Amino acid sequence: MKGHWTKYVLTGAVIALLAGCSSRPTDRGQQYIDGKLDQPLALVNQPNAKGRPVNGKDFSDQVRQIQYAATGLFGRNTGTYSAVENWLLSGGDTRQLRQFGINAYQMEGTDNYGNVQFTGYYTPVVEARYTRQGEFQYPIYRMPPRKRGQKLPSRASIYSGALSDNYVVAYSNSLIDNFMMDVQGSGYVDFGDGQPLSFFGYGGKNGWAYHSIGKELIDRGEVKREDMSMQAIRQWAQEHSPQEVRSLLETNASFVFFKPENFAPVRGASAVPLIAKASVASDRSIIPAGTVLLAEVPQLNAKGKFNGQYEMRLMVALDVGGAIKGQHFDIYQGIGPDAAHLAGFYNHYGRVWVLKSAPGSGQTLFSNVQSGNNGSMLLGSN
Repeated sequence: MKGHWTKYVLTGAVIALLAGCSSRPTDRGQQYIDGKLDQPLALVNQPNAKGRPVNGKDFSDQVRQIQYAATGLFGRNTGTYSAVENWLLSGGDTRQLRQFGINAYQMEGTDNYGNVQFTGYYTPVVEARYTRQGEFQYPIYRMPPRKRGQKLPSRASIYSGALSDNYVVAYSNSLIDNFMMDVQGSGYVDFGDGQPLSFFGYGGKNGWAYHSIGKELIDRGEVKREDMSMQAIRQWAQEHSPQEVRSLLETNASFVFFKPENFAPVRGASAVPLIAKASVASDRSIIPAGTVLLAEVPQLNAKGKFNGQYEMRLMVALDVGGAIKGQHFDIYQGIGPDAAHLAGFYNHYGRVWVLKSAPGSGQTLFSNVQSGNNGSMLLGSN
């Protein structure tokens, strides 16, 4: 198995981020306590972790959503789900995982010392109207047709009117809100008519490369790298003219289109409704859909700083993201401004163990490993 996993190596950017850190916890939550790990997923007798999962009910609710929405996915993982739920009912003591037929594989992390990167994403709620009126001047588009192999217009061209109004599905009152929904990959739209919110699911992209506006602001020297967050980007937008905001957004030529759906829950790439803080986006070349994760997640204070404490969470990999590569997870935080606040701050590190019902001898951890949300792409602080 080691030969299978060691081909997954980390990009230099994240290694460089950690290289200068001392061998003690930092304000990003690096721990450096497990020694160097020589493979991406290492079987351990028991996780070197304190405490019990704090979200047992949410995990069980997420498993039920998988069972109802994705029977094939549920069937492939039912042994693990059942074993983990039995373990939870017996107290969720990490020292007893093997007693319930569960193997724990520690992830080596971004630095080979067990420090896995966590970012966050959420589902925004955008104010909009069906027609252009008053302050509601910023179009949200559905996916237009395109010929195979051809790109659609860039963001700058779309902002300049390159697409027909026939593809407009709503007009918002904030270009930055549209962009945040673009980055998150989906959102709810409030049309202000007293009707239930409409879910705008991911409808496709224009085919242009993504460029992080967070990185753009860092490179310009307008926001310090250590202060970068979605909140910092919004603050910058509030302090600059609409023309300057548009110019910044146009540095990212990539553009997302949406598909309105009535009475729809938030779903990830696995077509499963997501439970906040019980689901994550993962790199499926390493962590397939449906995988159960035991995570030691760093806790943040109201200002987004690591407070020195961790909590254990059980989560399931149900989504993907263009920036989610290697030993990195994007934690789904939920819907609306409170979720946005927390998601905007997360770019921290903790430990993760993949939980799997113990296979027979000679079996591999995963078989048929496969090679949406872009939440962490916004910040570009890696």
